[in-house]
Amino acid sequence: MTFHSMWAELLPIGRSSASGGYRRYAWTGADTECRAWFKEQAEARGLVHEVDRNGNQWAWLGDPAAGDAVVTGSHLDSVPDGGAFDGPLGVVSSFAALDELRGRGARFTRPLAIVNFGDEEGARFGLACVGSRLTAGELTVEQAHRLTDGDGISLPQAMEAAGYDPDAVGADPERLARIGAFVELHVEQGRALDLSGDRVGIASAIWPHGRWRFDFRGEANHAGTTRLADRRDPMLSYAETVLAARREAELAGAVATFGKISVEPNGVNAIPSLVRGWLDSRAADQQTLDTVVGGIEKAAREYADAHGIDLDVVRESFTPVVEFDHALRDELGRILGRDTGLRVPVLGTGAGHDAGILSGRIPTAMLFVRNPTGISHSPAEFAAEDDCEAGVHALADVLEGLACT
Repeated sequence: MTFHSMWAELLPIGRSSASGGYRRYAWTGADTECRAWFKEQAEARGLVHEVDRNGNQWAWLGDPAAGDAVVTGSHLDSVPDGGAFDGPLGVVSSFAALDELRGRGARFTRPLAIVNFGDEEGARFGLACVGSRLTAGELTVEQAHRLTDGDGISLPQAMEAAGYDPDAVGADPERLARIGAFVELHVEQGRALDLSGDRVGIASAIWPHGRWRFDFRGEANHAGTTRLADRRDPMLSYAETVLAARREAELAGAVATFGKISVEPNGVNAIPSLVRGWLDSRAADQQTLDTVVGGIEKAAREYADAHGIDLDVVRESFTPVVEFDHALRDELGRILGRDTGLRVPVLGTGAGHDAGILSGRIPTAMLFVRNPTGISHSPAEFAAEDDCEAGVHALADVLEGLACT
C-alpha cells in the first residue's frame, strides 16, 4: 500500500463530524479501530505483530531477541478534537518507509520494528505517554492503577473492557534491552521549518515541561441574590491567575497555558464553590520553567487571599529537559546530508514525545516534517503532500543507514 492509501484508510477513524477533529482516546472504540488498522498493516507486510504488557503494539521484521534493533513509529491516539498528523504521520510514514526500503532491495543487518505507543496524548487519564512511561519504568503500577478519567473509570477498568490485562502492566527492561536505537518521525508543532524553507529537520532537545492543577475553593451561592461584597468567588482568582500565567511566560520567553477547567456546581445562576484549572508550562531550561511556574503560583495565592479563597497547587506530571542522543542525532544528520551535502536543520521543541520518555533508557532521535501553519492539537494541523513524502524518504534513508548494509 502507498502512503496515501494508508492515510486514507486511517483518516476517518475517530473523526468528529461536528469539529472535524479527532477523538481517539485510549482504550475506546476509536482506539480499538486504530489498533486493528496497525495490526492489518503489519500482517500485510509479513511482520510479526505483538502487543506488550503495557498495550503498546509492535511490528517486527527479523528476530526481536537478536538485540540491537532499530525501532521507529509513534502513536495513533489524539488530544480532544486534535489534528490528523500528530502521531499518525509517524506510524504511517514508518510503514511507507519500510515499503520504500524493500523497493530499493535493501538488506537488513539489524532487526527492525515499528511501534504504536499507547495513550501518548493523555487525553483520557490526564497523564501523557502512559505506554512509554510504563515501559521505561517512569510510571509505577500503583500510579497507573490510580489513574481515572472524567467519568471515574480507572485505567485498569478501561484496559479490561478493551480486552487487555491491567495486572500485567509495568516496567519492561527486557524489551528495551533489545533496542539499539529509536527514531520517531513527527509533524513539527511549530513553524521553524516553514520559516527556514526546509521540508525535514532533526530534533535537538525537548524543553522541560509539566502539568500543574490549581484548585480554587470558595463558597457556592445564588448568583442573583448574593451581594458582590459577600461573595467568595473562586472564578475571580482563577481568571486573574490565567492572566498572570500569560505575563510570567512573556517575561521569561516561555509558554504557559490554562487549557482545561472544571467548575462546581457548574450552574449558570450559581457562584462556583470550586474552580479547578490545569496549567501546562514549558521553557527552554529548568531554571526558567521554575521561575515561570513559581511566579504563577505566587500570583495565584495573592489573588486567592484577596478574595478569601483556599488554594491547593498539585504538580501532576513533569518531564525534565531531554537532550537527544548526540551521536545518533549527528548520525542522522550525516545520513541525510550524505547525497546532497546540505546541512539538515537541528531544532528544539516544546512538545513532549515518547522518544523523550525513552531517551533515558535507549538512544533516541526525532525527525520533524514541515508544518506550514505551525498549528497542532487542532483540526487545522497540516502537512503538505510533498512534505509528507519527503519525510518518508528521509526516514527510509535513516533506517537504511542504521539497519541495512
